[in-house]
Amino acid sequence: MPTPIQKAARIGGYGLLSFMAFIAVYAGAALVIPRIPVAKADPNAPADVAVYLHTNGVHTDIVLPVVSPEFDWRPLLPYANIPSQDSSLPYVGFGWGDKGFYLDTPTWADLKFSTAFVAAFWLGSAAMHTTYFRTMTPGPETIELHLSRAEYARLVDYIRTSFRQDARGQFEHIKGHSYAENDAFYEAPRVYSFLYTCNTWTNNALKASGQRACLWTPTDKGIFHIYGH
Repeated sequence: MPTPIQKAARIGGYGLLSFMAFIAVYAGAALVIPRIPVAKADPNAPADVAVYLHTNGVHTDIVLPVVSPEFDWRPLLPYANIPSQDSSLPYVGFGWGDKGFYLDTPTWADLKFSTAFVAAFWLGSAAMHTTYFRTMTPGPETIELHLSRAEYARLVDYIRTSFRQDARGQFEHIKGHSYAENDAFYEAPRVYSFLYTCNTWTNNALKASGQRACLWTPTDKGIFHIYGH
């Protein structure tokens, strides 16, 4: 008859095997499903507005003009909220993610297991990160897309609803937090998890605006594969 220690070891072994099986299934899904494309909704849509997909190698941002005939972000995202307060920067990038991960991990060297665990398993809250750029140049880390005005309007709506808004309809700035001179953080709804990551948010933005996208992806690799990068 097994002793209590043997029973505990057996249960622990089953738990470890189950966890390893889960990791294997997730890794397989993360490799296969992102390669299933979602086609552009209207292949003949006019190319009215240039937008960009930008990656730092892990995390993707959607980069839009701060001001265009279609929309002006300045009332919602005042330049006064970034340390430089440089109002000449013409592009703003949007990224959604786990708030704790964003604020407590300015570099990968700062990453803690507790931060990653909370982010992966629906235990944290979310934030939007806005980064301003002087120029955008297509290349290995930057994809240029051209949207129709109707597609761009849907993209703007998707991004706007990704910010938490106060009673006056203003975005809720997280004061005192920036990575550098030209970025800012804002409160956001939803909860990050291993099933809904920062790159899932970007992929869903592409779907919302009728662009080519992955069926699902947790990584930037899926999005950039769809666009041939």
